[in-house]
Amino acid sequence: QVQLVESGGGLVQAGASLRLSCAASGRTFSSLAMGWFRQAPGKEREFVAGVTSTGSRTHYGDSVKGRFTSSRDNAKNTVYLQMDSLKPEDTAVYYCAADYRLSSRYYIPQRTDEYDYWGQGTQVTVSS
Repeated sequence: QVQLVESGGGLVQAGASLRLSCAASGRTFSSLAMGWFRQAPGKEREFVAGVTSTGSRTHYGDSVKGRFTSSRDNAKNTVYLQMDSLKPEDTAVYYCAADYRLSSRYYIPQRTDEYDYWGQGTQVTVSS
């Protein structure tokens, strides 16, 4: 089992930055690929970013490329999502997710059904 707890959400103005954190406990964190998803009201959950278990590779959704950066600190069992140049359309509940597989060192899942564990989510609201 893996427990995930997100933090760092809030209300900001357009153009501002936020950094989300996701603290993990349970299974060995360094064996998990980690993903960030978001879900706005009335919309499906959307892949935002992901990082391999070692942190050597990242991948981003088209809508956040160049503005968001995902990283991890395996010594702290924490993954981060740095969000810059925020836009009102970034408003959503943000979730972190964890996936364990043998290929986690180089494969980043992008579908919700590929992830085994989810956090409770943190609200990000960007005002115009």
